[in-house]
Amino acid sequence: MKNPKPPELARHRRERLWMMLQLLPVFSVLTILFGGALVLAVLQSLGFAPWFGVNTFPDFSYFGALWGSYSFWQSLALTLYYALMATFISLVMGVLLALAMVRMFPGKSLYKYLYKLPLMIPYTVGIALAVIMLGNGGMLSRLAAFAGLISDPSEFPQILKTHYGWGIIAVYVWKQAPFVTLTIYAVLLGVGRETEEAATILGASRWQTFFQVTLPQILPGIVSSTLIIFAFNIGAFEAPFILGGGYPDTLPVVAWRYFNDADYTLQLQGMATVVSIALIASGILFTYLALYRRYERRIGRN
Repeated sequence: MKNPKPPELARHRRERLWMMLQLLPVFSVLTILFGGALVLAVLQSLGFAPWFGVNTFPDFSYFGALWGSYSFWQSLALTLYYALMATFISLVMGVLLALAMVRMFPGKSLYKYLYKLPLMIPYTVGIALAVIMLGNGGMLSRLAAFAGLISDPSEFPQILKTHYGWGIIAVYVWKQAPFVTLTIYAVLLGVGRETEEAATILGASRWQTFFQVTLPQILPGIVSSTLIIFAFNIGAFEAPFILGGGYPDTLPVVAWRYFNDADYTLQLQGMATVVSIALIASGILFTYLALYRRYERRIGRN
């Protein structure tokens, strides 16, 4: 491929500069809103809050008190458990559904619209549905009692308000499995089925075709979708607050309790909790991306 001539190179530079100028207002707003909020959160977590009468910056005692408590590590373990479990189940279901979507089956046209419905419904609606469906006085418990499986709805197994978090995970999976499906299905449509058919003709089994042909092709979609849903899960507040089992709470709920305390100076402790969540999530996501990039280089795909 020939290098672009000087006039063409200058035109490309002008087009790039014009594109950057067009995006500048958006980047400015994002930088001020999100970057400024992040800087302010870090400053508050280090003791800078003169509006509260506190200005001991730099003060790491808030992080020391937080990380030195056993309850923090319990909350962190619970937060990671909910986030990882929901992400894993959503991934498995999303991959299976996406693989089914590229094949023909009765009712596929209708299904292509139905599986996207949870994407249009807020998480709060999903939480309300979980309470209505999965609670001890909910629809499933009443149906089980009506069918004679249990004598009374109160005997239905406890799904909500426990630290197993089945209700929380169910809400996340209900919302996020369609998102993973949509992402991976788009990747599968882009790569086509020619390589899978060639592997089958050459004698590869179904499992060999999936792990050696299909999986490397859809891996970019898997990584991008799981990054997004894990980042959301680790910082989510509503589902653990409403459907969780109480103490120990997840870290976002712990932060909310600090912010809601009558002692407003505890908001600095809450900010330390928020910054800790951001640091932990960033470290996990950075490691995940680094391992993925290492795998991409190993297989010769940059």
